[in-house]
Amino acid sequence: MTDGMLSKTATMEIPINRNGDAGTLAEDDGLEQVAKLQWSLDEKDLQQVMVSGPNLNETSIVSGGYGGTNEGIIPTSSIKGSSMQHSSSGSSMTAEEASRGVAVEKLDFVKKWSLNTYKCTKQMISERFGRGSRTVDLELEAQIDVLRDTKKKYENVLRLARALNNHFYSMVQTQHALGDTFADLSQKSPELRDEFGYNAETQKLLCKNGETLLGAVNFFVSSINTLVNKTMEDTLMTIKMYEAARLEFDAYRTDLEELSVGPRDAVTMARIDAAQEQYQIHKDKYERLRSDVTIKLKFLDENKVKVMHKQLLLFHNAISAYFAGNQQQLEQTLKQFNIKLRPTGADKPSWLEEP
Repeated sequence: MTDGMLSKTATMEIPINRNGDAGTLAEDDGLEQVAKLQWSLDEKDLQQVMVSGPNLNETSIVSGGYGGTNEGIIPTSSIKGSSMQHSSSGSSMTAEEASRGVAVEKLDFVKKWSLNTYKCTKQMISERFGRGSRTVDLELEAQIDVLRDTKKKYENVLRLARALNNHFYSMVQTQHALGDTFADLSQKSPELRDEFGYNAETQKLLCKNGETLLGAVNFFVSSINTLVNKTMEDTLMTIKMYEAARLEFDAYRTDLEELSVGPRDAVTMARIDAAQEQYQIHKDKYERLRSDVTIKLKFLDENKVKVMHKQLLLFHNAISAYFAGNQQQLEQTLKQFNIKLRPTGADKPSWLEEP
């Protein structure tokens, strides 16, 4: 094939008359067609010619005019160079076939994704306008609604607890600064040394109890945050996957029902078989996710009761002990729930650690 292309390409010569001008021969029409054909080559055909054509390092000596035979072409490349050329051509064709396979695979994926998106969008619009039917698990839907409502209420509790923690932290810091000021004035004001000293000791005691209460409130906030933003959120992510699977299941169920009421020719039967297969796949996926949601809702409810029972008891005992001025009970509450307080200033880096 390569030799044939060489013969046709290499023997396209323009005949010259005796005066050195191009003659107006019958071959002009053919040359115009050849020129147009060469300009119309697309990039793919050009690549194929480059792959299957001769090496650029090869030359040919042409004898004979237009339409000559292969006998007039004398290749100057060696046999070894020719074999290397065929090997390179074969590897290039293999790479091209591999790239074509990847492209076909991606095209199939896009086609399936587009079809699935179209079916689900059609089903969702039909449900919105009340024309399509949807699969409903009343008991499970009620549990999901309760979970979403509970999450909103717990998010409000978390927001208020954080606000309380921030305000109380500011108050403790103010008490600490006020106690230091009273202590300083106690030393510099001999006539009011006792009065300033009593107030300094009181503020320091309140500051110490406030730091203990802050440890309890911080633990309460951290536990509620874990419950709301990790445990509940994980269950809600599974619920979103379940709802998406439910929509796909209903979309393919509707598609199968529409095909079943149509004519039963050979083409339709093939489409029904394909729709039945897709329906079964999405039904299994829907039932599996529904089971996962049911199990996660059950475990979430049990975990929520245990966590909130402990955290509400801690919050109540710590607040009551603090405002009752019972320092011993406040410290005992933290020991009961295994809460370790950070030393004062532990959250601030040492001057050795500062940049």
